[in-house]
Amino acid sequence: MPIIVDHVSHIYGEDTPLAVHALKDINLVIPDGQFIGLIGHTGSGKSTLVQHLNGLMKATSGAIYFNGEDIDDKDFNKRKLRSKVGLVFQYPEHQLFETDVFTDVCFGPKNLGLSEKEVQLRAYEALKLVGLKDEYFYQSPFDLSGGEKRRVAIAGVLAMKPDYLILDEPTAGLDPKGRDEILDQIAKLKKETGITVILVSHSMDDVAKYVDRIIVMNKGSVMYDDEPRAVFRHYAELEEIGLAAPQVTYIMKSLQDKGMDVSDDVTTIDEAKEEIKSYFTKLVKAKRSGF
Repeated sequence: MPIIVDHVSHIYGEDTPLAVHALKDINLVIPDGQFIGLIGHTGSGKSTLVQHLNGLMKATSGAIYFNGEDIDDKDFNKRKLRSKVGLVFQYPEHQLFETDVFTDVCFGPKNLGLSEKEVQLRAYEALKLVGLKDEYFYQSPFDLSGGEKRRVAIAGVLAMKPDYLILDEPTAGLDPKGRDEILDQIAKLKKETGITVILVSHSMDDVAKYVDRIIVMNKGSVMYDDEPRAVFRHYAELEEIGLAAPQVTYIMKSLQDKGMDVSDDVTTIDEAKEEIKSYFTKLVKAKRSGF
């Protein structure tokens, strides 16, 4: 069942002189199995929105529906909701606290009242899903690298077996190698499990490479909601709000300006490679036919 965001607004400090309208009449449908990129500049409402999806924040007006139920109804089980809609915060390794990795990942499923055997099985499966080697299971999480800590934190959410995985800037602070490893692992996880993933990011290149759909937030509102190719056609408008298209889009536009008959409607390096290859293939054929 999808998550439905129905005319949701959120005001920080409502009825005070310092009131801030963080979300303004948001309407979204988030279906099962989609890989969504949620982008926007700092203060656009991204983090506020995702914290509404699992009930950590309550809308000032409007409603969030999960499995057809309003999550703010007094009889709705929010504990169950948070086991199904998992949220991994930015710098999630700051939430690690147990003496070893395995015990830390067991924490979430243990609070679901499961048997010890089921808890341990879930923890093991989650750690394998994020690609952490067995040799790290009984080490202190604080002895791991930044990328490894990030994997442990994600595993702690996966051990709850959520239907939706929300990742708020999961690669923040990581070096390029660590960033690629985390995102590749998330993409692999999405492919293997069919889980719905919402990736909050400021990196246009990362979003373009992995997601099926992009939601652009600006000043608390949804500015664009479409497939990556369609969203990045608006790169001039994105630049106006402090964002941009992927770097490869600008490279293709530059080649186009220099007279090459290539499309700038590409968002990934692989797409650019195929476009340039096609251009030179046509060029060679045209020259041969001219002899």
